Amino acid sequence: MRYYGWPEYVPVAQRRAKAQKQLVKMRKKGLNIQPVQLAGRRIAASFWGKGWCDHMESFSDYANRLPRGRSYVRNGSVCHLEIRGGEIEAIVSGTSLYKVNISIKPLPATRWQAVKRSCAGRIGSLIDLLRGKLDHGVMEVVTHRKEGLFPLPGEMKFDCDCPDWAGMCKHVAAVLYGVGARLDQSPEMLFVLRGVNHEELVDVTAAITDVAKSGTSRRRIATSGIADVFGIELAETAVDPPAEPPAPSGKRVKPKQPGVPKTKTKDRLAAARRVRCEAAAGKTKTVANNLRADKVAVKGKAAMESPSFPEPLTGDAIRAWRLSLGETQAAFAARFKVSGATVSVWEKKGKAEVGMFSDTHALLRKAWRKTRRG
Repeated sequence: MRYYGWPEYVPVAQRRAKAQKQLVKMRKKGLNIQPVQLAGRRIAASFWGKGWCDHMESFSDYANRLPRGRSYVRNGSVCHLEIRGGEIEAIVSGTSLYKVNISIKPLPATRWQAVKRSCAGRIGSLIDLLRGKLDHGVMEVVTHRKEGLFPLPGEMKFDCDCPDWAGMCKHVAAVLYGVGARLDQSPEMLFVLRGVNHEELVDVTAAITDVAKSGTSRRRIATSGIADVFGIELAETAVDPPAEPPAPSGKRVKPKQPGVPKTKTKDRLAAARRVRCEAAAGKTKTVANNLRADKVAVKGKAAMESPSFPEPLTGDAIRAWRLSLGETQAAFAARFKVSGATVSVWEKKGKAEVGMFSDTHALLRKAWRKTRRG
């Protein structure tokens, strides 16, 4: 029965049962149905999902329509939601099934370049990026209301085939919240939607190149450098010598002296002298390395005994401080909630002053008072 031209109320359970029958028919026709399903009342829990929802709620123009959308997405009315480059297509269950299309402009190239410059060397890995494990400064950059990654109202265009005349109907609002829930599961879809490559925010190749150029051999990158770049601990493995072939039964084989080929007596003596020289050179190199380490430790101790925080804060001062604590770049970075790659960038400044956000600078100053000796 209808009152004053309004359609008769249909309970949610009845609408959903009817919608499921129609979706079954669509699935048989080849549509890949991707419903939005929530585990509880919370719509989004991850950094990217909550960031999306908070961003949408920050615009006063949407304040009147978004609450109805929350109810729809919580009761499972968003039956299908698919995110593609610059477009969101969805099906929402209401009095009938309504098709929703949201067009979103690609992220402007100038804004994307600005985001990349601000995040350069500050995101440790793709895993950290997608999980939202970012330092406070990077979070402010990517979620900035006007200059971040989330779209502005003028960059979105809504379309729904329901009879509601409003620019944003409750079905569109439900889809916007559904996107936040979907980013909990697939955060990389935000970058697909805005038409940018999230891998460009983490330049792993450049980080490895920088580590390879500083204090490494020509054939391999130092284990500590790899650990700092990727934020992992690598165990050192010993290389076993090649096994000797088994001797025939009943015969005793004299073990070969390593490094001395079986040649004439003169050649064997020359080879033995060469082995002794190489061993002596290795000891000399070890002593030199130890002396260099002692000098760094002394500098680090002197810096730690300094009565005040070093101003200006240089890359050498940060490196001496870290070495005096006996920490890797990854461990040192964990104190300030930044990545190991960020600490590596700091230390590469050498005698130059390190530029950083004020909140990170405050954390360093506070940690200095706690860790210095004397």
